[in-house]
Amino acid sequence: MKKWVAIFLSLVLAVCWLIPGGLAEGSEAAGDNETETAAPRGKVVVLATGGTIAGVGDPGKVTGYKPGTLTAEILLWGVPEIDEVADIEAIQVCNVNSDDMTAEIWLTLAETINRMADDPEVKGFVITHGTDTMEETAYFLNLTLKTDKPVVLTGAMRPSTALSADGPLNLYEAVCLAASEEAVGQGVLIVFSDRIYAARSMSKTSTYSVMAISAGEVGSIGIMRDGIVHLYESPSRKHTLASEFDVSGLDTLPKVSVLYFSVDADPGLLRYAAEHSDGLVIAGAGAGEFSLEWIDIINSLTIPVVISSRINDGIITKDNLLCKNTIAANTLSPQKAAILLRLALAKDPEISQDSLEELFLQY
Repeated sequence: MKKWVAIFLSLVLAVCWLIPGGLAEGSEAAGDNETETAAPRGKVVVLATGGTIAGVGDPGKVTGYKPGTLTAEILLWGVPEIDEVADIEAIQVCNVNSDDMTAEIWLTLAETINRMADDPEVKGFVITHGTDTMEETAYFLNLTLKTDKPVVLTGAMRPSTALSADGPLNLYEAVCLAASEEAVGQGVLIVFSDRIYAARSMSKTSTYSVMAISAGEVGSIGIMRDGIVHLYESPSRKHTLASEFDVSGLDTLPKVSVLYFSVDADPGLLRYAAEHSDGLVIAGAGAGEFSLEWIDIINSLTIPVVISSRINDGIITKDNLLCKNTIAANTLSPQKAAILLRLALAKDPEISQDSLEELFLQY
């Protein structure tokens, strides 16, 4: 008997759950809702670029999959709750592993967003992206977009076919953030595993964890819960509308190479990279340090050289520098320092060391 009572109660609760207002609201409340005028929903544009979130592999497995397989439409179809948040326009920009991201794709994303942001119906943008280079795309867009409308990147650490795939929730939360007023004017943001990050500080810190996205000492700036945005901080460095970098009309960017120093690192790599690059970034040991052999070669270079660190956290200041002809990356990782240097050289190929030093302090 108790079994049948339990089943009956479960059915009652299920029916009540499907009725707007559930058990807490009566017919009077439901009637009130019918007389309310629905607020305009607005549109969120989803720009898909591939990555693990669009990956497909053996059912249940988290490795051995092929990234960049599913289209934007299929990703959105898998999260029907998104239809309750905003009208969606899906654009397949590319469908690649994020290790195959290029400056040309970055420029396409920037041009597309800058153009579509003029549409008053568009409230914000979501970019689905592989996690390996997400931080680089986010920082590039943070410096080159000319809109204060929300632009949110997200992705996944598990392919769509994995057991407990993390992509659907990340995508849903990204759309919720992009459709929100709270995200307006905050620059490019990243949503991952319920947390909100600013583009400048976000990085990937794990090869497997669904909490692989972090922001080191700076930390996240907000939290997502049940589609609701909780922002607690705002990025203070220049971005988007305040940025001086304009990439409209460009079809490529200057080449900047990143060299990683380690014990016995071949100094010949410096000479080769300098001959084939417009600028260099050194991922130095500790506070941006390297061997005497490297010092001798770097002192002889005439192209811009920025000093960062192979360590995840910390700051490089001018006082740390071993070579007077180099620029301190401040807290930028080597890969992000390379982006800022590329944009600076695109704006002015003959930019002075003093001007570069000022840029790395401002951005």
